[in-house]
Amino acid sequence: MKKFSTAALALTLALALCGTSLAADFKLGLMCPQTGKWASEGMDMKNVVMLLVDNVNKQGGINGQKIELIIEDDAGDPRSAALAAQKLASSEVTAVIGTYGSAVTEASQNIYDESEIVQIATGSTSIRLTEKGLRYFFRTCPRDDAQGLAAAAVIKKKGFKNIALVHDNSSYAKGLAEETRDALKGSGVNIVFYDALTPGERDYTATLTKMKAANPDFIFFTGYYPETGMLLRQKKEMGWNVPMMGGDAANHADLVKIAGPDAAAGYFFLSPPLPQDMDTEAAKAFLADFKATYKSLPVSVWGVMAGDAFVAIEAALKAGKTTSADIADFLHNAKDLPAITGTMGFDKKGDRVGDFYRVYVVDKTGAFKLEPKN
Repeated sequence: MKKFSTAALALTLALALCGTSLAADFKLGLMCPQTGKWASEGMDMKNVVMLLVDNVNKQGGINGQKIELIIEDDAGDPRSAALAAQKLASSEVTAVIGTYGSAVTEASQNIYDESEIVQIATGSTSIRLTEKGLRYFFRTCPRDDAQGLAAAAVIKKKGFKNIALVHDNSSYAKGLAEETRDALKGSGVNIVFYDALTPGERDYTATLTKMKAANPDFIFFTGYYPETGMLLRQKKEMGWNVPMMGGDAANHADLVKIAGPDAAAGYFFLSPPLPQDMDTEAAKAFLADFKATYKSLPVSVWGVMAGDAFVAIEAALKAGKTTSADIADFLHNAKDLPAITGTMGFDKKGDRVGDFYRVYVVDKTGAFKLEPKN
C-alpha cells in the first residue's frame, strides 16, 4: 500500500507539473439566431466563427490555448436571447460573440456584464446599447447615429424634398428613423409622413395607402429586409413607383426573393461594404477560405463582422490577455486592429471606430451594385 501511495503521489505531482506548461482551453461563446426569421444571418455568423476557430486550433491555438466554441441559439428573440445568455454564462465562457438585432442584444447585455463576460455584438446598431456604461460590451458594427447622418446626406444629395419616414418600432429601426429625422432638421427636406408598421405582417397595403396620400417623393423605411421586401412588392402591385431606400438591415439577398426582381429594381440602401466588395488583403484571403469551405460567400456583412469580433478577441489573447477584465481593458484601448472588414478599433464606450457606409442599388437582375462615391 505504501509503495502504491508513493507511486500515485509521484504520478499526481508529475501530472500537475505537466499541467502547468499546458494552457487550458479558452471558452468562447457564440450567440446567434439559428432559428427564426434571421436564421440565415445566424448561419453565416456560425460558419464564419467556426472557420476562424478551426484555423486557429489547427495551428496550435493562441499561446498554447485552444479555443473551445460554445454556441447558443437566440432565435432572433429577446426572451430566447436572455435564456441563451444565461446558458453561456453558466458555461463559464470568458467572451461571447453576438448577436444580430439590437433588441435581441439588449436582452442579454446585463446578464453578460453582471457576469463579467466580454460581449461583442455584430449587427446591433442601436445607440443606447453603448450609452449604458457597460464595461464588457463592445460591437463591431457602427451605430445608428452614424447611419442616420449618412442617410440624411444621401437624401439631401439626391435632391428629395418631401419624404415618408417609416420604422417598425424595433430598437434599431426606430433609432435610425429618429436619428435621420434629427439630422434632416433645417435642411429643407420635409417629412410629410412619419409612422411605424407592425413587423411580421403579410399585408401592408393600408400603410402604403396612407403613405401615398401624403404625396411623398421618396420613402425611407428603416426596418429589416423581410418587411422591406413586402413593401416593395405591394408598392409595385399598387402601381406606385415612388423611390425607396433602406438602412443596413435591408442588406440581405432574401430581400429580392421576397419582393421579386421587378419590384426590387431601383431600390437602394445604405450599408457597410458587402463581402464581395471588401478589398483588403485580409478580407480577400478570408473570403477565399470561406468559399472553399462552404461553397458560397456570406449573404451579408453582418456575419463577417462576427469574424471581426473573433479577430479582436484573438488579438487580446495574443497580447496575453486571458481574463474578461484584461480583454475588456485591451479592447477599450485597441486601435488599428487588422480586421476582415477593414482596420478596427474601439472607443471608451465600446463602439467601433471607423466610417463604413456606402450606397447599394438593386439592378434589374436583383443584384446589389455598389454606387460610385461620386
